[in-house]
Amino acid sequence: MADKSLFGRLQRLFSTNVIVRNVGGKKLKIADTDQVQKQVKSHLVDRYSKLHTNLDLVGTGYSTVHQIMAARLALFKDYESMDSDPIISSALDIYSDESTMKGEYGQIIDVKSDNDNIKEILNNLFYDIMNIEFNLWPWVRNMVKYGDFFLHLDISEKYGITNVVPLSPYEVIRAEGEDPENPYYTKFYLESIEGAHPYFGQKSSKGKIEFENFQIAHFRLANDSNFLPYGKSMVESTRKIWKQLTLMEDAMLIHRIMRAPSKRVFKIDIGNIPPNEVDNYMQRIINKMKKTPILDEQTGEYNLRYNIQNLTEDFFLPVRGGDSGTEINELSGIEYDSTEDVEYLKNKLLASLRVPKAFLGFDENVGGKATLAAEDVRFARTIERIQRIIVSELTKIAVVHLYSQGYTDEDLVNFELELASPSTMYEQEKIELFGQKVNLARDMIQDKILPYEWIYDNIFNFSDKEKVEIENQIVDDQKQKFRHSQIEMEGNDPQQSGESVGTPSDMQSGGMFGQQQEPQQDDDSVAGSIFDPFDDGEDDRPEDQQGGRPQEMNKPFKDSGARGRDPLGKQTKNRKGLALAHYDALKSTMGNRKSKDIIQETNQVDELEKEYNEYKEEKGKE
Repeated sequence: MADKSLFGRLQRLFSTNVIVRNVGGKKLKIADTDQVQKQVKSHLVDRYSKLHTNLDLVGTGYSTVHQIMAARLALFKDYESMDSDPIISSALDIYSDESTMKGEYGQIIDVKSDNDNIKEILNNLFYDIMNIEFNLWPWVRNMVKYGDFFLHLDISEKYGITNVVPLSPYEVIRAEGEDPENPYYTKFYLESIEGAHPYFGQKSSKGKIEFENFQIAHFRLANDSNFLPYGKSMVESTRKIWKQLTLMEDAMLIHRIMRAPSKRVFKIDIGNIPPNEVDNYMQRIINKMKKTPILDEQTGEYNLRYNIQNLTEDFFLPVRGGDSGTEINELSGIEYDSTEDVEYLKNKLLASLRVPKAFLGFDENVGGKATLAAEDVRFARTIERIQRIIVSELTKIAVVHLYSQGYTDEDLVNFELELASPSTMYEQEKIELFGQKVNLARDMIQDKILPYEWIYDNIFNFSDKEKVEIENQIVDDQKQKFRHSQIEMEGNDPQQSGESVGTPSDMQSGGMFGQQQEPQQDDDSVAGSIFDPFDDGEDDRPEDQQGGRPQEMNKPFKDSGARGRDPLGKQTKNRKGLALAHYDALKSTMGNRKSKDIIQETNQVDELEKEYNEYKEEKGKE
């Protein structure tokens, strides 16, 4: 019978190390928690490298767990010594600093999910339970230093992960392939060096503590199959160069100390001393000059102590004959200003660390900001590779936590984790590239060179589904833009009122914001019922409450007022009589055709006015 407990279900979930979930239709989402897809499982491909790790392969091509652990401990010993080197120690700090930078909004890790509950749960896990703001930095440093970092997860059936405990890479063993039916089955063993672990207590009867795959988060730099199933340290490629550089620096210092001081040449005239007594004579001279006689007051012992003022490297040469008297000459010390060998090895060390020299204080070769920016972008790619490994293992931790709290199926992988970008220059390059694409597309559209479809396909590389989604989103943006303009100009929210004020075309069609309605059919009204709310054509409300344009006030010297254009009679008073010449000219024009047309039009106006008065009387009676 299958184990239905939480640990049993988690064991089945992580039995393949690759979690596959259907997120809708034929779309799958895979969480490769242990980076199974990138590893080469066959050990035959790296037999040559393993032969040079001093491991006993017993003619099979496979290494035992204890032999691998012994080799790893030897590597760790070198890593500890390398960590004392100022350059390598600074590089490890820079790896951790750049990988755990805070983002634009002050967050180390950003959780993206369509489900707000999942987002809140994971934020609570990372920031409140795991406290990654303080703990992620040492975790990453240990991972890049040793190549591995192990984190034990305390799992509760009701609350999920409640605590995390870092484990030393010296004590943890990763075992794979123990189950012949499932080659991807993974277990971890804790073998405490001191016999007891401060958190887990004494060992079990088997001499080690077993953990399932879901109980251990294994952060590893699995970029070299020769180190599987463990990771490869970021400083592994510098191990040989670091040893060479250390020896070269020691040799340089010894050479400077031993050869740098100046020497003296003592030419002592031995006169006519027989040749067999020259050595004794020279030794007496050397002892007098090089050593100081000391008499012990308590014991009376006579002793010759070394005189530190002189050095044993001085030369004593006996001379005789001629004018060769006693003479002392001084030889200058060695001038050792060249450090090409040390600089060569140091440059190789920095190149293997992939950290820009300016970051470590060696900025003499940086010609300007452009060079530093280019190095910064290349280094950012290395940091991104480390961040992808961190995100992969944090995803495993998040899956365990969500599954423990009851999330299954597509909700189990309905999230994405993202660390902050390590380089602002890297982000600026992306923005600049996208801006150039946008400008190119705008120029093509304005000049009518190519259609929208071609631009979407070739410049932005959108699929057909993405193009439909983008067009729908553009329409939604226009709706929101119209809504904001209505709120700003008219004080009306179309989404709530369902009306669009100030747009006659929308009101004539009876369109509502966000709704589809049939246009109103009113042939008697020009703009529809919205403009003519009263069917009888009259408004019974008080005049001050009626809508429309306010009545125009009387204007002086106009016919709009009751008192007329000339209320005081100024124009009539000052008006002069019509001259006879003008009267004769007016009378002569009465007989032509044009004057008849004017009279006929006047008569038509009178008839229309008469019909209008009759219409008003009929309306008044009604």
